[in-house]
Amino acid sequence: MTFSMAWGDGSCQAAGGDALDQLAGFRRDSYRCLWRRADALFETVDAVLTAGRVPSLPYLSLEPVMRRGYGMVYQGLAEGRIDEDALRDLLVRSRPADWPCAFGIDASTIGRPWAVTSPGREFHHHSCAGHTGGGDPVIKGWAWQWLSQLSFGADSWTAPQDAIQVGRDDVTVATAAQVLAHAARLQRAGETRVPLYVMDAGYDEAPLTWELREHLDQVQILVRVRNDRVMYRDPAPEPRRPGRPRRHGEDRFECADPGTWGEPDQVLIRDDPRYGLMTVMSWGGLHPKLACRGHFEGMTRPPVIKCHLIRVTVEHLSGGRVVPGPLWLWWAGPEMPDLDLCSRGYLHRFDLEHAFRFAKSALGWHKAALRTPAQFGRWTWIIISAITQLRLARALAEDHRLPWERRRRPGRLTPGRVRRDFARLAALAGTPASPPKPSKAGPGRPKGRRSTPAPRYDVIKKAA
Repeated sequence: MTFSMAWGDGSCQAAGGDALDQLAGFRRDSYRCLWRRADALFETVDAVLTAGRVPSLPYLSLEPVMRRGYGMVYQGLAEGRIDEDALRDLLVRSRPADWPCAFGIDASTIGRPWAVTSPGREFHHHSCAGHTGGGDPVIKGWAWQWLSQLSFGADSWTAPQDAIQVGRDDVTVATAAQVLAHAARLQRAGETRVPLYVMDAGYDEAPLTWELREHLDQVQILVRVRNDRVMYRDPAPEPRRPGRPRRHGEDRFECADPGTWGEPDQVLIRDDPRYGLMTVMSWGGLHPKLACRGHFEGMTRPPVIKCHLIRVTVEHLSGGRVVPGPLWLWWAGPEMPDLDLCSRGYLHRFDLEHAFRFAKSALGWHKAALRTPAQFGRWTWIIISAITQLRLARALAEDHRLPWERRRRPGRLTPGRVRRDFARLAALAGTPASPPKPSKAGPGRPKGRRSTPAPRYDVIKKAA
């Protein structure tokens, strides 16, 4: 009823115009992606958006927007069903069209060290070693990989559009499949630009390029590589002789030795307001020496995988920090790289780290004590839907700043400040969820029946 009243009296148009229409439309369309326990799941999203810091899932039932008991929070995540493909299509259609066509890909670990009844746990690297007890950077848990559109503005906003669970052994294959599926959705949504997918040094650049070799005219990837990498150029033409032809030239390209670089194919020098003088250079036709192991195990001869190597240097960092060594990036895609897009894209890849921190510290993404990865996957889609609604509501929110916080211009609020005003905006946009039906307590467990212990699962270890 709230939904129909808010739209019937025209208050949405009067309050926010197109921005409020987009927010209300996204809420309505995202509700249609919920197949089972839709009302409970949708009100859980609203509870995440209007609550304070979320210490655990039952506290969400204390919010006025959650009109159901705390048991329905768990029941929605345990028994609910989400049309993930439809929700991915909706997130792509709702992407900010004025942002660059650059997308960051990164994984975050959800620690489950003591959850012996949770299947699918593996050993993953954890960035906060203090959380593991004893400072061990490896923790038992799950890893979820997000794909988010990057903004080149002076803020930390991102637009998450996909999330998948990844294991330690299938990251390259899963990432390639995620990239291709997202690129296909962009094309169906009318995107004409070639998307750039940016990743950090934890991804294997050569195997990923090999998996995408037939689609590099439709996508481009950018991966950070070590400062001591060694590449090779094509061999010089030589007279025909017996045996296999050479695959690598004698001239080595050593990132640590400027004397081996030669003249770059492209050079870009620009003055950046944040980093000062920025110099970007690229060399094409380079390829590493590979071995028939790991991703290429079983091949009689490893392939030759070519790339453009990009070097980025800056004059200074914000906050007076010391400038580290140069940044080396592996690029593969159609024709020649856009050096301005690549340099900005990688520098703004760190905005995805801020999105993870906000999802965990403010929205309680890692606080949900759920047993199975499927349940946690539904919780992840709830978090992504909440972040998307905050972005759509950014132009409408009022600044409820704390006394020690700076004033911010309208439309320049952080995700946390938009969340403080979301209860008012949710009332304007309305909710498509139906009110709960009157009910009474269930019969409970039959007399004489005992619950059996939940099955235990060993941590999955990487094969030797």
